[in-house]
Amino acid sequence: MGTKRSGGGLSTTQQVAKFIGVSTLAGAVLAGLALPAVGALGLAAKGTVEEFDEIPANLKTPPLSERTTILDAAGGEIAKVYSRDRTVVPLKDISPYMQQAIIAIEDARFYEHGAIDLKGVLRALNKNAQDGGVSEGASTLTQQYVKNVFVEEAGDDAEKVAEATEQTIGRKIRELKYAIQVEKELGKKRILQNYLNITFFGQQAYGVEAASQRFFSKRAKDLKLQEAALLAGLVQSPSRYDPVNDPEEAKTRRNIVLQRMAEVKNISQAEADRAKKLPLGLKVSRPKNGCITAVEGAGFFCDYVRKVFVNDPAFGKTREERVQRWNQGGMTIRTTLDPQAQRSVQKAIADQVYAEDDVATAVTLVEPGTGKIRAMGQSRPYGFQENQTQINLSVDEAMGGGKGYQPGSTFKPIVAAAALERGVKPTKSYSSPYKMRYPSPVQTCEGSWRGTDTTQNENSSEVGPYGMQEATAKSVNTYYVQLISDIGVCPVTTLAHRMGVDRADGQKMEQVPSITLGTQEMSPLTMANAYATFANEGVHCTPVAIESITGPGGKKLKVPQTSCERAMSKKTASTINTLLKGVVEDGTGKKAGLSGRDSAGKTGTTDFRYAAWFVGYTPNMAGAVWVGDPEHKRKMIDISIGGRPYDKVFGGEVPGPIWRQAMAGALEGKPAPKLPTVKVKDPVKKRPDPGRGDDKPSGRAHGGTGGDPWPDVTIPPGLIGGDDGTGDAGAIGGWDVGGDLGGDFGDLGGVGDLGGRNGNGNGNGRRP
Repeated sequence: MGTKRSGGGLSTTQQVAKFIGVSTLAGAVLAGLALPAVGALGLAAKGTVEEFDEIPANLKTPPLSERTTILDAAGGEIAKVYSRDRTVVPLKDISPYMQQAIIAIEDARFYEHGAIDLKGVLRALNKNAQDGGVSEGASTLTQQYVKNVFVEEAGDDAEKVAEATEQTIGRKIRELKYAIQVEKELGKKRILQNYLNITFFGQQAYGVEAASQRFFSKRAKDLKLQEAALLAGLVQSPSRYDPVNDPEEAKTRRNIVLQRMAEVKNISQAEADRAKKLPLGLKVSRPKNGCITAVEGAGFFCDYVRKVFVNDPAFGKTREERVQRWNQGGMTIRTTLDPQAQRSVQKAIADQVYAEDDVATAVTLVEPGTGKIRAMGQSRPYGFQENQTQINLSVDEAMGGGKGYQPGSTFKPIVAAAALERGVKPTKSYSSPYKMRYPSPVQTCEGSWRGTDTTQNENSSEVGPYGMQEATAKSVNTYYVQLISDIGVCPVTTLAHRMGVDRADGQKMEQVPSITLGTQEMSPLTMANAYATFANEGVHCTPVAIESITGPGGKKLKVPQTSCERAMSKKTASTINTLLKGVVEDGTGKKAGLSGRDSAGKTGTTDFRYAAWFVGYTPNMAGAVWVGDPEHKRKMIDISIGGRPYDKVFGGEVPGPIWRQAMAGALEGKPAPKLPTVKVKDPVKKRPDPGRGDDKPSGRAHGGTGGDPWPDVTIPPGLIGGDDGTGDAGAIGGWDVGGDLGGDFGDLGGVGDLGGRNGNGNGNGRRP
């Protein structure tokens, strides 16, 4: 013989028998209640004991989806994200008024019957038959809980939700059998707790705790009588009785609940009458869901964290599993975001680039040695309105970004590092003319490149010879074209990959020598992380955004750690530090230099000025600033940015000052260690006397042939004019004066752009 449970009621066997008996006797009573189109009059019974027994015995109850809280590195809240806004609480943390109210209005005999209330079924059947419709239901709280489990399991899949709530006899039968199982296994108190935590109350609030916070801005345990009655009344139809949109309808429904509580003796009639006269007393907290609500402009970083979670196998074997785990939520995610750095980045952006500008900026800061992303922001906010976007301009396409942007000359230090790794000395000089063809052929990983492409420097005065240090400081294109032609493309792309530098669109890096000028599209995060390798003595660390995750119930989840590997020698990294310090001290990046601490970096400007960059670092922070049109349509010529007009935008002109302001604020109060450097002698500045020509009053000279003063210099045919210094046969008219170039420095004048030593010529000398 079946046994009774702690919650009261019949055994499973008895309930099955009664269920089948009632279905047969009443003509599928339950079907009639669930299917108003068919009604309870004459519908043949569909259920049999055999069919009932075929239903699986165990109800799979997925973890309830809850909100996830995303924190910065200091523990401050960035945002709350959730598929369903819910906070699960134990029954002891739910107001007794709330418990009484929900039972009174939804299932007054909850503690008296088992999973199925047979009296309730017959009463509802009789009333519905009299009314000619379905004016009263008969589902117990247990049955409603089971239905909600089906809905929860369906998640956001509309097809599965429809299946979980379909008005069919089959679903009702499954619901009943599972209800019997749940009553047997959980007991009444646990069922009530689960029901109050799973039920939808409207306004995006799932569970009584979220509902209490939404409508009254208080904990569920603090709900007063009239407040509990209002929430209990919402369950039947959250939209119809929504107190925000229809307060009168909500008040009417609330008072019905209060009266019902008096009828079942939960409260006295006098208490009910007093509560009915009270106003709704709403104190609504608007839904705050998702990265769009993130503080300090961290919406894009917030979304990046989500992308990391759903893309990393550490959080689940399949993407579907990871997405489901994210949607279930209930996690507290502490990230690497430094609130001080993030505030500084956002202020630098707001001060210098406006959301409504024709172009945008994106800024990312990374910590060398750990790979931790410390800040990420952009001028166009996270959102759906005008001048807003959901595209993260700082990251690769696979992580929610675009297809990237050409980094321009900020790629040159990678070429320099590859050359140094192959034994090229930093004193290496090239003729570096103003304009030249790419040497051809050039070795690649797959063979060789052949072509007739040409390139030129930014200004016609930029004419060599140059050594590596000066060529880097002045960002001389023709120097770097000659350099990559000597070492080949393969060493450059191989080192770039070791430094984490890959195309933003996920495509393979092209094997072309123009890569030296930054023609392959990259993201700001990629470039910031690459330069962090220089700051970290040549060791590259993969970027990370998550410090720790605490799951539901306080369980710690394993999170992926940064992976650090040596990409280049310490000597190479220190040499690059020397070269890039020169950029901010006496080169194109002067406006980016920091005061009071070592810094290094490189400017970059792309063809047609679609993008401008500054990427730089200190020993304890690396950062990249990109400015441009994400759609690659607006050239940065005759343009207003941040309320200031610009004839032409350079990497050192707009990105440089943004970088300086962002980094200065991010590092305020932090240690200021020194960058390791090496001494580099520039052969152009220290070249020996090549043999002095006879200075003439006219400024002409015979070029003297005192030997080859620059043995490392490669001079293309036709570059140097005849010994008489006229320059008619080439660009340089002898070593001292004449032609387009003459003499050593030309500070004092001469026939050409650079005059002779004694300055007796007619032209104005200029430094290249």
